[in-house]
Amino acid sequence: MTSTEELRRRTGELLAAHPPATTGRLDFLKARFDAGLAWVHYPPGLGGLGAARSLQAFVEAELAAAGAPGNDPRRIGIGLGMAAPTILRHGTEEQKRRFLRPLWTGEEVWCQLFSEPGAGSDLAALGTRAVREGDTWVVSGQKVWTSSAHLARWAILIARTDPDLPKHQGITYFLCDMTDPGVEVRPLRQITGEAEFNEVFLTGVRIPDAHRLGEVGDGWRVAGTTLMNERVSIGGVRLPREGGMIGPVARTWRERPELRTHDLHQRLLRLWVEAEVARLTGERLRQQLAAGQPGPEGSGMKLSFARLNQEISGLEVELRGEEGLLYDDWTMRRPELVDFTGRDAGYRYLRAKGNSIEGGTSEVLLNIVAERVLGLPAEPRTDKDVAWKDLAR
Repeated sequence: MTSTEELRRRTGELLAAHPPATTGRLDFLKARFDAGLAWVHYPPGLGGLGAARSLQAFVEAELAAAGAPGNDPRRIGIGLGMAAPTILRHGTEEQKRRFLRPLWTGEEVWCQLFSEPGAGSDLAALGTRAVREGDTWVVSGQKVWTSSAHLARWAILIARTDPDLPKHQGITYFLCDMTDPGVEVRPLRQITGEAEFNEVFLTGVRIPDAHRLGEVGDGWRVAGTTLMNERVSIGGVRLPREGGMIGPVARTWRERPELRTHDLHQRLLRLWVEAEVARLTGERLRQQLAAGQPGPEGSGMKLSFARLNQEISGLEVELRGEEGLLYDDWTMRRPELVDFTGRDAGYRYLRAKGNSIEGGTSEVLLNIVAERVLGLPAEPRTDKDVAWKDLAR
């Protein structure tokens, strides 16, 4: 079993062979992956050592102390948090070896082609079609709210391969090359002024069957792995105390006593405690992950994340008064990442509105928590056994 002493030896060997001061960033990251120190809980040969997930923090601390470069997780979060665990669990050995290394080093950015204009909360109703022609699938349809599509080389994609089956059964999961002919990415300008999201049009895109993930028709089950990991990656981010949205509000409260009122004080105290409870609950969830795949508890964390961000950002705008109504820049930019704490209060307030939609709407997540965590009766569903082609649209 891998121990901290073994990891210290391995990190020492990596640093000696590839000194961060004289080794290029990408070269160092590739060497780190090959040494099994990318994500230690992954299997040997795939960036890991088959060690306990909890030991990753030790590796990160050792390398950070030596000034080693990181792989910028915020920029490649979809690949790390969603594509990688899905490929690891459902991919072939060839797929794992082809995609995991450049995904982790950041050479290839990933996006998620799931939601559609008519299939957001009810994702299983998706209508993007994939028709097989020999060893190739021809895909046509439209996806929407696609983060990082303007930067991505690859996408995780679900499409309907059998419209004669009920909606959850006729779906297949693919890995789509975003540079292929027929893929068109258009920006979606948001309330913040930026175009962080996109809509993607797929017109006769040819995907080789070798890029199918899982069995034909088993896409909904494969997508379940992606969605559970997505909610953990959104709601279970490791933060220090007063990390995230509560930090700027607490800092303003301490530095600007003239803005304080009794009512705002009471609300800030409540939200500070709730943010700390959410942070510690997220830490517990990450420890539970060491025992296996994420469960529906991640939906609860994502629910809490959305509600807290919206309440905290609203409090911050009120606390700042007239200053809170100011906005720094309405320029239509296409950012590489979302920076909640590096912008002003107005940006945080507007951007937080999307937290209850992205990664699964709060209403859908409430159903998941009710049915899969609390064991309450499921909502009646009249379309569960009806062929997709016969559903009213």
